[in-house]
Amino acid sequence: MKTVLITGATSGIGKATAYELAKKNFRLVLCGRRKNRLIEIEKELSAFTQVTCLCFDVREQEIIEQQLSSLPEDFCQIDVLINNAGNAHGLDPVETGVIDDWDAMMDINVKGLLYVSRAIIPQMTARRSGHIINIGSSAGKEVYPKGAVYCASKHAVVALTTGMRMDLNPYGIKVTSINPGLVETEFSKVRFKGGKQADNVYKGYKALQAEDIAEIIAFAISRPNHVTIADLLVFPTAQASSTIVKKEFT
Repeated sequence: MKTVLITGATSGIGKATAYELAKKNFRLVLCGRRKNRLIEIEKELSAFTQVTCLCFDVREQEIIEQQLSSLPEDFCQIDVLINNAGNAHGLDPVETGVIDDWDAMMDINVKGLLYVSRAIIPQMTARRSGHIINIGSSAGKEVYPKGAVYCASKHAVVALTTGMRMDLNPYGIKVTSINPGLVETEFSKVRFKGGKQADNVYKGYKALQAEDIAEIIAFAISRPNHVTIADLLVFPTAQASSTIVKKEFT
C-alpha cells in the first residue's frame, strides 16, 4: 500500500483528493492548519483506509520538520507528495497591492511548497523512487490584469516543477504539475475575504469541481512506472483563457 501526503487537505482540491485516494486504498497523511477539520476527515476516511493527520502551516519550516519526524512508523515512507496548499489574496493592480497579501501568497504558494518538498525528497532520493505532484494554476501559464503577484507565485510553481523534474531525474522520481483553471472551492472566498465579489465568480457557467481535479490526480498517480504526466492544464468547458469565460444568465 502506497502512502500519500497531501498538504491543504482540509478543503477544496486537497480534501476531494483525500476522499478519492481513500477509495483507491492509498494510506493517507493529511496536512492542514484547521485541526477540527482534520479530525473530522480522518474519522470519516478511516472507514476506508489508514489515515493520520499533521496540523501545521506550510510557512513554518521548523514545525514541518518536527511534525514529519513524529509520523507513526507505518506512515514514515512517503511514496507520493501532493503539494496542494495554496492561496490567493486580493485582485489589485500592483501599484495599490497589499504587502501582507503578497507575503502570504509567496510564503504559502512558493516557499511552503519548497519547505515540504525539501523535507520529503531526501527519503525519495535514498529509495530512488517517488512521485511529487504540485498543484499549480492556469495563472502559472498566463498572467492577467490585477493578478501580478498571484500569477508570479504560480509561474514559480511551474518553474519549480520543471526544475525538480530535471534535478530528480537521475533518481527515477516522477514530478507532475497539474494546473486548473476556475475551480469552485473556498478559493474565491479567501481571495476576496468573503465579500460579495466572491459570490459572483462562479455564476453563469459550470466551473470545475474539486472532485474533477482529484480524479485527474488519481489518474496521474496510477500511471505505470515508465509514464509521467509532466504538465497538465485543465479548464472548465466554459473557460478559454484566464480572461475569457462564457457566462450565460437566465
